[in-house]
Amino acid sequence: MKQVEQDEKFGPEGAETANDALPAITYYVLPETPCPYMVGRFERKLMTEIAGASSKARYDLLTRAGFRRSHRFAYRPACQDCSACIPVRISTLDFKTSESFNRVWRTNRDLLAIERAAVAMQEHYALFKSYLRARHRDGEMAIMGPDDFRSMVEESDLDTQLIEFRRSDRSLLGGLLLDWVSDGASAVYSYFAPAEKKRSLGTYMILWLVEEARKRGLPYVYLGYWIDDCQKMNYKTRFQPTEALGPAGWQPLEK
Repeated sequence: MKQVEQDEKFGPEGAETANDALPAITYYVLPETPCPYMVGRFERKLMTEIAGASSKARYDLLTRAGFRRSHRFAYRPACQDCSACIPVRISTLDFKTSESFNRVWRTNRDLLAIERAAVAMQEHYALFKSYLRARHRDGEMAIMGPDDFRSMVEESDLDTQLIEFRRSDRSLLGGLLLDWVSDGASAVYSYFAPAEKKRSLGTYMILWLVEEARKRGLPYVYLGYWIDDCQKMNYKTRFQPTEALGPAGWQPLEK
């Protein structure tokens, strides 16, 4: 793991960068590992710690510069000869619904969304494992045990919540781990009952998050990375207007 100079500009041209009010930021470049999205390629990540008194202000800046969070670390791709991973966010105040989105709302009108502190529970871990077995059996998260799940949920010095989605009989159908930042919400990870395909729970949770951000007057929902040639990520551009971060900063992305 290579350490990068402190105070380095972490945003691409046109993105917001660190200011003098925050402590210097130290970055680390992680060793290459096989890319989970592009067959035959390798990924490399730029990582920095987000902990302590300045963590919220630092994470705000990092989020707007295209970083994601895992535990108490923020990271973004820093791959050699590849820039396929594009940070994307939904513009919530101008969000355009559709008949398909309206159907998803109607289908799930019986669900109750409960906002909780980010505390791992056995019921959530069981659903998380069921989701991984059905949707990401070969992914690197498939081997996560209860302690790993607890770390993913609870290791945060930020405004982090675990939203649960329950039926009227109180059965758990979905979980959404998210961070609230100054200009919106950053979706960290979501999981849901794989047998409930007709509900389109993944779409529903994003719609719920867009609506919740709008209620708070927050303009964005950060969805992480989008890859044009990756079918698993195509859903992210359905939520229009979508913005993508590139050399000129955040710009509209229409697909």
